[in-house]
Amino acid sequence: MLKRFLYFGLMCLLLTSCSNEDEAGYIDIEPVSQVTVDLLQVPYLTLSEYHFFDDSLNELSPSYGVLPYEPISSLFSNYAKKSRFVWLPSGTIGTYNGDANNIELPVGSVIIKNFYYDNVLPDNTRVIIETRLMIRKEEGWTFAEYFWNEQQTEAFLDTQGDGGFRYVSWMQDGQQREINYRMPSGSECFTCHKSNTTNEPIGIKPQSLNGTFTFADGIQNQLQKWIEVGYLEDNLPTNINTVVDYTDTSQDLETRVRSYVDINCASCHRDEGHCNYRPMRFAFSENNLLENLGLCVTPDQLLENLSSDQKLIKPGDPENSVIYYRLNVTAEEERMPLLGRSIVHGDGVALLRDWINSLETPCD
Repeated sequence: MLKRFLYFGLMCLLLTSCSNEDEAGYIDIEPVSQVTVDLLQVPYLTLSEYHFFDDSLNELSPSYGVLPYEPISSLFSNYAKKSRFVWLPSGTIGTYNGDANNIELPVGSVIIKNFYYDNVLPDNTRVIIETRLMIRKEEGWTFAEYFWNEQQTEAFLDTQGDGGFRYVSWMQDGQQREINYRMPSGSECFTCHKSNTTNEPIGIKPQSLNGTFTFADGIQNQLQKWIEVGYLEDNLPTNINTVVDYTDTSQDLETRVRSYVDINCASCHRDEGHCNYRPMRFAFSENNLLENLGLCVTPDQLLENLSSDQKLIKPGDPENSVIYYRLNVTAEEERMPLLGRSIVHGDGVALLRDWINSLETPCD
């Protein structure tokens, strides 16, 4: 009887103790990021050394602190799909620098972009082709390109920086496609990412992230998520000049076109870009002026297979619009963009054609 009483008393004491601790509140142990980015050692020879992903590497399941993101409108890359992530060192934070400018990320940050195809033949499996990193060092952004092995167990650094090719055949919309996929060299990366003489990211602008994304814990505005996890200062303006998803047919046609060329063309066609000598200025913050889109602008180089009165964009006449022509060809000396595309993007071409046909006012 005494033993039973003592046991009951001890249990009450324990329960009371637990109850009191519950009321006081346990101190949650904050998870610690397993990511390893030693700026004196990177780029590592293998992707796994960074510990960006949990479980099997090819599942691309982000480890703690690795945040997925997706621009509202995505760059066309020969129908490759992408999964994007960002990681910031503990105790650091990103800074808003304008709607159309990249979020300013601190030293030690890494942007991670994986390129893959689904339904790859012969087994209809997903195959990851490459992972591109942009690493923020003291001197600025640097590139690291990783090629995945056939077994999909590891990705290895392109130590020569020359890029490479990989043949891919896959099924898409009931059609078999194939490509000798180009993995870019360091100089090719710089061509698209250059800002005068330095490198910079492309897709982490507030105008491109001010939309919802399905995170592991639910759907949320991406900018608010960045603020919530401590990756962005909470000082955003009330209204952000935001692009639209160019595939969203409920949106205004012209705004869809402006959003398409912003993500696909503006990195080169701007004052600091590779094609700054051309008259077009495709950034969303500038292309509301339709002459910056090429409307009724005479090209500085006439194309032989277009009419003599060709324009960059000729209202109602896509066949004599130079930009439409360049989007619709694959020859390296004629196509646009020059890099990252060797297949015609049918949806992009159709979008531009529909917009040109909707323009009714002729050029003077």
